[in-house]
Amino acid sequence: MGGSIWAGRLGPRGSPTAFPFGIYYCPERSAAPLSLSQVEPAASLPVSETCTHLHLRLHLARSACTTGAAPIPKNPIQGSMSMAAVTKKKKVIIDTDPGIDDAMAIFVALRSPELEVVGLTTIFGNVYTALATRNALHLLETAGRTDIPVAEGSHVTIKKATKLRIASFVHGSDGLGNQNFPPPAGKALDQSAAAFLVEQANLYPGQVTVVALGPLTNLALAVELDPSFPKKIGQIIILGGAYSVNGNVNPAAEANIFGDPDAADIVFTCGADILAIGINITHQVLLSDVDRKKLEQSDSKYARYLSNILGYYYDYHMDAYSITGVYLHDPTTLLAAVDPSLMTYTEGVVRVQTDGITKGLTVFDNTKKTYGEITAWCGKPTVKVAVTVDAPAVVELIMQRLLTDD
Repeated sequence: MGGSIWAGRLGPRGSPTAFPFGIYYCPERSAAPLSLSQVEPAASLPVSETCTHLHLRLHLARSACTTGAAPIPKNPIQGSMSMAAVTKKKKVIIDTDPGIDDAMAIFVALRSPELEVVGLTTIFGNVYTALATRNALHLLETAGRTDIPVAEGSHVTIKKATKLRIASFVHGSDGLGNQNFPPPAGKALDQSAAAFLVEQANLYPGQVTVVALGPLTNLALAVELDPSFPKKIGQIIILGGAYSVNGNVNPAAEANIFGDPDAADIVFTCGADILAIGINITHQVLLSDVDRKKLEQSDSKYARYLSNILGYYYDYHMDAYSITGVYLHDPTTLLAAVDPSLMTYTEGVVRVQTDGITKGLTVFDNTKKTYGEITAWCGKPTVKVAVTVDAPAVVELIMQRLLTDD
């Protein structure tokens, strides 16, 4: 462990796991209180003797903040947020490559009173960019939200590469479970995705959150287009990276970062307020067969639509992971904009390997050591990386939003 202070969390079957980033705990649902003896290795800070109402309280002293941990809230929301209690909406732009779980994330966003979706921007990834635009327009029409603009993004990587990794084997050739939906009536803006991002950041400085669900090319282009963009955008929430776990493209890389690693390295080091959600988080959030049946039995238009497209995604997960269920990558990332207390975070520098056998690898530096040499790591801004998630609460909130209509 090299002198790091770790805290354990219980895995899905009660087995202890640990994260070498700082001192955290991810609450799990349990019918009975959890004894501290079940959590190994224990942090060397005072903790409550039992886990009541699913939460193990870490009483972090001010001096413990050197771990880079975001404070653990006293009352994390467990999916029961009152929709009437929301007053000021957070402006969000979803940068997306729809995608079955993108469709779910977009619907959750539209059903979240905490958010004002001011636009969708599209990028390659699950499908090519042109089809991503078509799917984004189609999803907005399905939801009855054609007032939301769509800006088409780059068709090539930041270095102009045209050979792209497209995950049609995960989402179907049409990106939406091979349902062959009719073409949407709407059209994308004449404006590029990067120009739209820059425009919105200038119109509402510090107020716009970008939820990036695909490769980061559009955001890197926005940084190139306007070097002040990182300071004007409110926050960038990234679905990307594999922190202390294997990737899902190969052992090194997660798909979105692998899709354009050069763009990812630009974005991670641009100085914006960045929150990264890796597959170390999203692989803990599973939509089960029971949840799927609830969607199938619901009268909600969102649930009915998703029920029709989820089959292809379920088949992929059974083939690739031998599980009955699907990982909720995109909806989980979207919920970090709705309720960040559903996760805990550490802070450090993230760099991306841009070539070789580990192309797309995200490397995290917790900045606790001062190195003697001047390297490409020196002077880089820090970002926040999610390290634990209340997975049951995330699934509950997603289902709550999807099982009700407008």
